[in-house]
Amino acid sequence: MSTYDDQSAVTVIGLGPMGRALAGTFLDAGVRTTVWNRTPGRDGELLARGAHGAASAREAVEASELTVVCVVNNDAADAVLRQDDVAQALKGRTVVNLSADTAARARDLGAWADRHGIGYLDGAIMVPTPSIGTPDAVFLHSGPLALYERFRGVLELLGGSHTHVGEEIGRAAAYDLALLDVFWTAMSGYAHALTVARAEGVSPRELAPFAQGIATILPPLFEEFAEDVENGTFSGHLNPVTSAVSTMSHIVHASEAHGIDASVMRATEGLARRLIGLGHGAGGFMRATELLAGRG
Repeated sequence: MSTYDDQSAVTVIGLGPMGRALAGTFLDAGVRTTVWNRTPGRDGELLARGAHGAASAREAVEASELTVVCVVNNDAADAVLRQDDVAQALKGRTVVNLSADTAARARDLGAWADRHGIGYLDGAIMVPTPSIGTPDAVFLHSGPLALYERFRGVLELLGGSHTHVGEEIGRAAAYDLALLDVFWTAMSGYAHALTVARAEGVSPRELAPFAQGIATILPPLFEEFAEDVENGTFSGHLNPVTSAVSTMSHIVHASEAHGIDASVMRATEGLARRLIGLGHGAGGFMRATELLAGRG
């Protein structure tokens, strides 16, 4: 249970679609919510629902012991938080930064907060805006465990699951980057697949249910391949690289025959052929992690 003495107040800085969803969820939970955004005019609906609008960032952070920041990246977060008057007002208070950026940027902002006597937790939101406030919401947090436990109760009002992934401040951002890498690589592959399918006379709607079938086989493979990488086994018992590279080349040739850019798959095929050239053709494709890390 949280030891936060005043769960009745929170400040939200950043009122893009996600920030508005966070603030609206706090309001729905009965929390006194103060909001501020660099660009005026985004708080109208929230104010109509009972939010308190601040005239400045300093006024916003002074309204609550806890400030939740959700802006486009840490450049935007820095531009607000590192103002002298805001930093002064934040001393002795806590910031939970849910803006997306790199682990290195999270560490830099965390170090700055520590120097200024500001409690700091970094976080990542792993779901789209409509999931906020529902059981499907997924939040990752990193930073001092005691600080996280203190504010966990109010953060959990945002719904879904909240996981503290470690005290090292950059860990939530590291998870976020890796997971978004999975997502956007998959979206790039799906866009390419739909393009190739349509060129072959298969409509996107016709392909979609079968693409979902492919997606269902991925979770157990994620687990197995993670073990491969963790243990350095790189087993090819399911699909050796020599077999996989053949299907990759088919995709490249079919795509280019239709004038479709196949650069992403060419890069993947190139990794596979490098593995074969190094004598790893009978093993699994996850050995590519070694190549990508420059270990050959």
